[in-house]
Amino acid sequence: MAPIPTPPTEPSDNPDAYVGLAADRAEHLARERGWSSVRALAPGTIVTMEYRVGRLNFEVRDGRVARAWKG
Repeated sequence: MAPIPTPPTEPSDNPDAYVGLAADRAEHLARERGWSSVRALAPGTIVTMEYRVGRLNFEVRDGRVARAWKG
């Protein structure tokens, strides 16, 4: 039987720190801090509920991050 893979670790980062930043600046900063995937979403966008390690989600309103969460 193959060993169970160890999931990669996420950056030690607080998603709330991105709220209020311009979306492009927030994405750049998130990638610098080690997030492998950064996704900007419009308010009310329907998203799947699967959790992806290393992904940071931004809800963007008027060009600024209104909400940020992992997964």
